Amino acid sequence: MVAAGLLAFTAPGLQVPAAHAQSDLRKTFPGRRVGGGTRDECSSRLLAHLVPASSVFAPGQDRYLGVLEGPSASPSPLELTFRPLSGWGSAGAAVATGQRRVLPASQPGITLLTLPAVKVPTVWESNYICPQAPATPAQTDPLSFVATESPPALSLLVMEASKEDGAVKAALALLQRSCGGSVSRQEALDAFGLSDLITVRWPERIPVRCPA
Repeated sequence: MVAAGLLAFTAPGLQVPAAHAQSDLRKTFPGRRVGGGTRDECSSRLLAHLVPASSVFAPGQDRYLGVLEGPSASPSPLELTFRPLSGWGSAGAAVATGQRRVLPASQPGITLLTLPAVKVPTVWESNYICPQAPATPAQTDPLSFVATESPPALSLLVMEASKEDGAVKAALALLQRSCGGSVSRQEALDAFGLSDLITVRWPERIPVRCPA
């Protein structure tokens, strides 16, 4: 399902003055293309944006975006949000940003999306929608600061391409040809420099999903 709505973007660490060139954003944006990392089954599940290692990507005219989901015994829906980077114009200036999209719970695989043209630097954030866990004594203690949510995958979409974007766009275009089918797990992850994420839980071949 798809739901649209503006989401406030207030994280001070991600505020970059509009005067900065996009080349500077590639050096300063604190992204992480691989999310997850907590101990529970839902939020520890592997989640990765198929973007350069810098987590900054120019989709170009093809406008393909890819997200990788790893194995899970109990898959949960995946939420993706897009919003203009603070300091780069109004929300209305970014077509298709300020949006939230939810992908249904699914098995390991790659999902390809087509994003309308990016007109301002746009923050892309993805995270699983995990079931609410019952409160524990530690969680109800107001003096407890134990974090229960994992960090999301976080990338920045820009207009000006770099050399590393070319390889990613070519790999995404190849995946697009396999929509509705499957690809070699090893070859797919190698193409994005993510082969170190493979474990014995991964199937040899993974589906490529291309929702409308």
